[in-house]
Amino acid sequence: MTMRYSFMAVLLGTAAISPVAHAMPADEPAAPVADPAVEAEDAQSGGIVVTARRRAENVQDVPVAISVVDSATLDAQGTYNISNLTKLQPTLQFYSQNPRNTFINIRGIGAPFGLTNDGFEQGVGIYIDDVYYNRIASATLDFVDVDQIVTLRGPQGTLYGKNTTAGAINITTRAPSFELEGKAEVSLGNLNFKQGKASISGPLTDNLAARVSVTSTDRRGTIYNTQTGQYIQSQDSIGLRSSLLYKPSDSFALTLSGDWNLQDPICCAFQFGGYGPTQRAANRQYPALVAAQQAQFPGLLPANADPYDRTTDVDAQLRARNEHGGLSARAVWNLDDRNTVTSITAWRYWDWKPANDRDYTIYPVYTKVENPTRQNQYTQEFRFNHEGEGFNLAVGLFGFHQKIRTSGNQSTGLAASKWLLNPTNALSNNPAVLNNVVAINDIRLDNTSVAAFAKLNWNLTDRFVVSPGIRLNYDKKDGLYDSVVTGTASNGTRQVVSADPTSASYNDPWTAAQRGVQASQNYAPQVSAWNLSYDLNLRYEVTNDINAYATYARSFKTAGLNLNGVPADSSGAAIPLYFQIKPEKVDHFEIGIKTQFWDRRATFNLTGFYTRIKDFQASVSNGQGTTVRGYLANADRVSSKGIEADFSIRPSDRFSAYVSGAYTDAKFDRFCDAPPPPELAGGTALPGVAGDKCAYVGTPSAPGTPGGASPPVYDASGAPLPGVSKWAFSWGGEVNQPSTLFGEDGQFYLGYDASYRSRWSSNPSPSIYTWVDGYSLHNFRAGFRTGKFDVFGWVRNAFDQNYIDLYLAGTGGNTGLIAAQVGDPRTYGGTIKFNF
Repeated sequence: MTMRYSFMAVLLGTAAISPVAHAMPADEPAAPVADPAVEAEDAQSGGIVVTARRRAENVQDVPVAISVVDSATLDAQGTYNISNLTKLQPTLQFYSQNPRNTFINIRGIGAPFGLTNDGFEQGVGIYIDDVYYNRIASATLDFVDVDQIVTLRGPQGTLYGKNTTAGAINITTRAPSFELEGKAEVSLGNLNFKQGKASISGPLTDNLAARVSVTSTDRRGTIYNTQTGQYIQSQDSIGLRSSLLYKPSDSFALTLSGDWNLQDPICCAFQFGGYGPTQRAANRQYPALVAAQQAQFPGLLPANADPYDRTTDVDAQLRARNEHGGLSARAVWNLDDRNTVTSITAWRYWDWKPANDRDYTIYPVYTKVENPTRQNQYTQEFRFNHEGEGFNLAVGLFGFHQKIRTSGNQSTGLAASKWLLNPTNALSNNPAVLNNVVAINDIRLDNTSVAAFAKLNWNLTDRFVVSPGIRLNYDKKDGLYDSVVTGTASNGTRQVVSADPTSASYNDPWTAAQRGVQASQNYAPQVSAWNLSYDLNLRYEVTNDINAYATYARSFKTAGLNLNGVPADSSGAAIPLYFQIKPEKVDHFEIGIKTQFWDRRATFNLTGFYTRIKDFQASVSNGQGTTVRGYLANADRVSSKGIEADFSIRPSDRFSAYVSGAYTDAKFDRFCDAPPPPELAGGTALPGVAGDKCAYVGTPSAPGTPGGASPPVYDASGAPLPGVSKWAFSWGGEVNQPSTLFGEDGQFYLGYDASYRSRWSSNPSPSIYTWVDGYSLHNFRAGFRTGKFDVFGWVRNAFDQNYIDLYLAGTGGNTGLIAAQVGDPRTYGGTIKFNF
């Protein structure tokens, strides 16, 4: 706590130097070496300069599939966080049950779907001003004074690091400027939407400049909780960013930055999404369980039967307080015209304080589900860039250390006995048996990583460039999972609920019933390994405006640890086989062409890709006991292949348009021991075959047969990966007309943006109950702008499309209850922006 508030004092002290700001990013030496001739040519032709390969280049010259969104586009379309960014980029997928349970995928790969675990890492790297954000939860902030967002698709392990098997998102904020400038923006809308942004930047001395930026967003929730009388799924966030640029000469620049972000909405819960019969006994499925609760809670019935009613009735406390921030120092030293040294030092923290309702019902089954988490992260990167005759080279070192401490607390309530115990057990009629069964979890991870990397761009001819790269990583993880479960024994005393048959309370009937729901477990897994990533890019400049390229990349995602509990043996001990998850091994192939024509007023880019992953880190479940315990395991092989196309046109200053599309075929090539989907789970388990993880004896019952026979594993080979649509598109345009308003010369304009995605699976193993139907969303804006101000109205999801963000199956013990997360309804409002 002391460190955090000391940091806040430093940040606010920096903010007090100069009022709140906006800036241009050109006052800092390029990091690494830039080619002024290239930048001048790009500026004249309307080209976009990016540093995707740690050097300044025209985006059309980079032999990688890239999407670039600038600040003007983000502001115009109301894209103020990564979640909204998916509407602009068809191959980017984002799912969030709450900030901790957040997943970002590219082309269908990146993170295990539907499971949070401190011991695994994402496959999409998030970077803000060259600082790596290891936890996606700490990157769910609202964008603060962003200049550009670059999404690199496909493995980026050479330059961006170990856990970028699917790609990287590189966010650049505006740098301090040596000219006074500022910006302020206010937006108001329905659902009591209020958003304010402000920034100011300017010189403090001849060689010192400052920038301070702030953003705040508040919106009433979209779901009404009939139990508490509150609207949930609200938005409530504030972000502050401050930076100082010290530039004593043209060859050296030091930027000190600090940021603090707080999200504290009334969030997060799902709604009733439907009932899908499982193979549990009929008296243990959702309709029978609701009926059984009437004996204890007469007249208390679930109120909502349609997710689009936008109501819920969860009874437990909800909270999603997400605080994060950090400090960084970025030094860039141009030794001469050919050599540049860059150092980036950063510390970040993340403080997560949640409260959830795990059963998603009106009944007090689970009364408290909390996993407060604290993270401290330290990173250091050194880079050296050299511009030679016919080649350029980037080499570097990277160090990373992370500490995560999670202190979980879960307790059951008066409805738990009837909901979680088999009705054939007489104890299911006694609410006291499972009431106040408490699990206190101590989860720890110490994660250290070091790496050395190099990337060469070698011009074999004036038009042919060969770019090999290599990165060597060492990773070490030390974990702890210690769950102590206590409950009331039949004699009225509190006892540890142990899975050890030698424990004193093991044979107590109440403790035995509690053990079937959850038992204590303790283990301390470790893993360490060396891994090598390498790639080869080939680029051929067919003409000045046509570039063809091909890429092969070998990448990996770090080995993981299961830190949410694992299956136990007959003595109740955690099985070491499940402690570790093997690293993913990735082979990636890509070919593409980037073109500009019509005097560079039109751009068309086309990419074909094929990614093959061995030992894919996937979500599975063991089906033990009353509840389904999820953990991570390795699927043998998965693949993602497809085609992406981007087209944009600007025939004149009066009109512009774009369309992007992707076909993605992402599937399990071989995963014969996947978890059965809900309709095949919960019944009498068929016996497995010793020595063959994929074989079992007998024939499963038809899907959704109550009391049927369930397979111990499910062959998902050939099934689609969760979370990805085969088809996805985004398109839009803007038209404007010069005019005068209130004596100010400017433009009236009308803009339109839309997105579409086809249906997709929302369960780790495809289920007949959790396919999300395809949908399209349409946004409009219209206004008047000048060089000084911009006033416009907007409407998002203009046709009030009903759509689902996420389905969850197996909630509350595989009862057949399907929970749904519903997307935002139509929203509308207005925005006023001023700048100087």
